[in-house]
Amino acid sequence: MASPEIETLTQALARLPGLGPRSARRAVLHLLKKRETALAPLLRALEAVNETLATCHVCGNVDTTDPCGICADPRRDARALCVVEDVPDLWALDRSRLFPGRYHVLGGRLSALEGVRPEDLRIDSLVGRIAAGGIDEVVLAMNATLEGQTTAHYIAERIERFPVRLTQLAHGLPVGGELDYLDEGTLAQALRARRPVA
Repeated sequence: MASPEIETLTQALARLPGLGPRSARRAVLHLLKKRETALAPLLRALEAVNETLATCHVCGNVDTTDPCGICADPRRDARALCVVEDVPDLWALDRSRLFPGRYHVLGGRLSALEGVRPEDLRIDSLVGRIAAGGIDEVVLAMNATLEGQTTAHYIAERIERFPVRLTQLAHGLPVGGELDYLDEGTLAQALRARRPVA
């Protein structure tokens, strides 16, 4: 049996997404075996992030500075704004290095079932950023779910009075996807978004 401290560490790791009790035990054993090369650097990194963690007041990203590194980067195109549901979506899009602009994190999506209303999200601050001017394009990068599309539609209505180009991510067939493995919603979206063959 492990000591209470090691068991507490295991239980804490098991609460992380993607880790269950068995994976957490394996991770703890690895950290204990590699105390100097794995455990000590992990502790230092966790302490550093814990001391400096901040939510960007401009876009809602999580970083160790406020404003975050993306908002503070002068090489970013301030005229293009990509709206995402949450921080993991921002990080996934930014990892691709394909979007040169800045972001706005809503902090969720509208959901009547979960009781998430427009005032629960960062929609007013989004409208404020657009109203301040200097933004030419707003990209709605909502997830292809009913709630995500409802959120995108609501935002589109809120910002239609501003002179910005409104776009959204394409949805439909994934590259390498086979039709018989796709769900009906994906196929329906692919058919609706069909385009001429060049």
